[in-house]
Amino acid sequence: MREIIDQLNFFSEIGVTHLNLEKSSFPASLEEIREEIGDCTRCKLCQTRKNIVFGVGNPAADLMFVGEAPGADEDAQGIPFVGRAGQLLTRIIESIGVSRDQVYIANILKCRPPGNRDPEAEEVATCEGFLFQQIQVIAPKVMVALGRYAAQTLLRSETPISRMRGQFFEFAGGLLIPTYHPAYLLRNPSAKRQVWEDMKAVRDKLKELNSSFYGV
Repeated sequence: MREIIDQLNFFSEIGVTHLNLEKSSFPASLEEIREEIGDCTRCKLCQTRKNIVFGVGNPAADLMFVGEAPGADEDAQGIPFVGRAGQLLTRIIESIGVSRDQVYIANILKCRPPGNRDPEAEEVATCEGFLFQQIQVIAPKVMVALGRYAAQTLLRSETPISRMRGQFFEFAGGLLIPTYHPAYLLRNPSAKRQVWEDMKAVRDKLKELNSSFYGV
């Protein structure tokens, strides 16, 4: 009972007010979450997707990255951030002395919206619970919200990403910092300097929190 109360408190803290209480609502592992998702038909994105893009990386990562939704390359391979933006994300991660396989990477949605449009409210409401379960299982010390949509969705805020980026917010028992999405950096290379400043802040915060990434 104590565990259930703690889990309910977790979802309340991150703004979740309604839960679909299926048999695996409180999974103990990422494998259980993926099993619960199954060959998902919970929203209309199942009609156009090629693959469910669950997430990838270290299941006990101190650092987690969250984007908004898979793109065409991710939909084809079933892995998040594998296209040009994903290659840039890998370099961003490596810039703070961490390898991609040491972190965990996921999205708000598990399926690609047609034409890479913004996720719709109904799609987010249907899918975000699985991300929150992933966050609970992984329990990262720091999360990086990549781009406007991920930051606004996770923080339940309409504040522009330009005003949120670089700031730490308490989130799900850890800290969350928004920054620009790698796809935005491909279109606006001048913003890379701001992302570098944000990632230096992430590195310093992880060291302050005694992350195993840095041998402490």
